[in-house]
Amino acid sequence: MTIDKDYQELRDMAAKFADKEVGPLAAQIDLDCSIPASLIEKLKEMGFFGIFIPEEFGGAGLDYTSYAIIMEELSRGCASTGVLISAHNSLCNYPILTFGTDEQKKKYLPKLASGEHLGCFCLSEPNAGSDAGSLTTFAEDKGDHFEISGTKNFITNGREANIAVLFAKTEKTKDYKGMSAFIIETDWEGFNVQKCEDKLGIKGSSTAQISLEKVKVPKENILGTAGKGFRIGLETLDGGRIGIASQALGIGEAAFRYAKKYASERIQFGKPISDLQAIQFMLADMSTKLAASKLLILHASQLKDEGVNYSKESAQAKLFASEAAMWITTKAIQVCGGAGYCKEYPVERHFRDAKITEIYEGTSEIQRLVIAHSELSS
Repeated sequence: MTIDKDYQELRDMAAKFADKEVGPLAAQIDLDCSIPASLIEKLKEMGFFGIFIPEEFGGAGLDYTSYAIIMEELSRGCASTGVLISAHNSLCNYPILTFGTDEQKKKYLPKLASGEHLGCFCLSEPNAGSDAGSLTTFAEDKGDHFEISGTKNFITNGREANIAVLFAKTEKTKDYKGMSAFIIETDWEGFNVQKCEDKLGIKGSSTAQISLEKVKVPKENILGTAGKGFRIGLETLDGGRIGIASQALGIGEAAFRYAKKYASERIQFGKPISDLQAIQFMLADMSTKLAASKLLILHASQLKDEGVNYSKESAQAKLFASEAAMWITTKAIQVCGGAGYCKEYPVERHFRDAKITEIYEGTSEIQRLVIAHSELSS
């Protein structure tokens, strides 16, 4: 499949930035468990905080295929940096852009597009992960405002975020009905970061638990229609899965490139181990899985850009790319042998970073359910 010249130029630009500015910092980001402010400023200068926000709101005005390409290249440089930008764009910017009123867009999108404000997405709870309909955070109608109380779990960018797209029940139901979406400013009284998780991978990205204690939210900050938040959540995650698939592809590509380089330089039995058929077979399978992942992601993102239903295709892309990344990073360690198991070499970091792509924004099992439902209902 050929790709448009403009997309190739965008990829070249993003790859150059990742190689020069992101990749050299990845090991230290993993060690420090934070992304340096200097890199965040450069990400702002590149326009990566407002990739598909229209120019009228200060964004780059690119399409979703462009977003997927940028996410792949940034994540190849550093998975933590990739998910910082991915969660901000697809989980906060997107629902406000798609479901927000003109007033909400004018108020929030310019600062989100510039990176002055960072966004997060608050759906999961301690007892509501894959079963998002069972959330218990409740928004009580107080006349001119809502009062929200509850706890949110595993919130990417939760430590630093200024704006949250948050889901709560506005009706006391036992399923997804009665769920509403809100735009929350995190400096409002009662919104508190309880803790940040100590994670296996993507350690430079904050993952926080949030508590809400009678947070007063103006009526004008409800996103979309009251009681229709579940659909907003599902549509947002459909697009977000393309971003995570792209992140997984970038991680897998980084691991593959290093394994290939190592195999060409490592001498055993008087010759590079890349001459050994066992190594060649692993590299061949890595290359093939990466190529398939890229095509699935491109197909899903182009369907989205065309305005065609892409729920099944985004689930397929995320399922395949994330499981491919986990397989590729495992084999990359195998190619590198004992060295691959040591932190001196990057493949162990890629291995740790890859695992989460099979879990967040819908586990592999949830993706299979989405795909099966689509096939059986068609």
